[in-house]
Amino acid sequence: MRVVEVLPATGASYDLATPVGKAAIAELYALEGDYVRLNMITTLTGAASGSDGTSETLSSRVDRAILGVIRSLADVVIVGAQTVRVEGYLMPRATRLAVVTATGDLGGHRLGDGEGVLLVCPADHADAVQERADLPKAEVVPVPGSGDLEPAAIVAALGERSLGRIVNEGGPRLAGLFATAGAIDEYCVTVAPVLSPAQHPFLTLPSGTGPHTAPVGLLVDDAAFSYLRLRPCS
Repeated sequence: MRVVEVLPATGASYDLATPVGKAAIAELYALEGDYVRLNMITTLTGAASGSDGTSETLSSRVDRAILGVIRSLADVVIVGAQTVRVEGYLMPRATRLAVVTATGDLGGHRLGDGEGVLLVCPADHADAVQERADLPKAEVVPVPGSGDLEPAAIVAALGERSLGRIVNEGGPRLAGLFATAGAIDEYCVTVAPVLSPAQHPFLTLPSGTGPHTAPVGLLVDDAAFSYLRLRPCS
């Protein structure tokens, strides 16, 4: 459960199995004010999922510990409905969950009665989403627009509910929409030391140049997983 800080090149070591280590990582990852942070895992070949089609088989104890720290600093985690279906999503322990969906189809979820869940959807689909999702305690968050919702509109709708510190956990399509729109303030990318076919990249971007970023932090653990933080630059 130990990670070493490679960038900046301090060589500092943190044990995430201890409260002191977790507190130190939380300090490294803390951001001031409202923000949108992307947090995803990928293989060395850019795949978003492992052999079972989910990200779970790529993850590790350290990755999950850092995920917990990142979530604990946020007001809300947002994911796409496809990710909920494929991953069998559970509620985050320390924050709320917002699911971006146009239909309310969340088959395969493990969200119970939906308490603490926000269903972010096009305003004219709100009634259908509420009915189909079958999460009686979930709150529907109608957003202007149809089809793919604008990231800025999603962020604004969450901000109106005092949920300004946002962690986007994908999947690839939702993450790509936010990245393409310039709506991500920091990219947190775990790179698993795995070589596998990459039928679906962890971040879907249009052809041409992607967002320009600069590294601001890098941790590496004993299993050769790396934990990279990037921020947009001009």
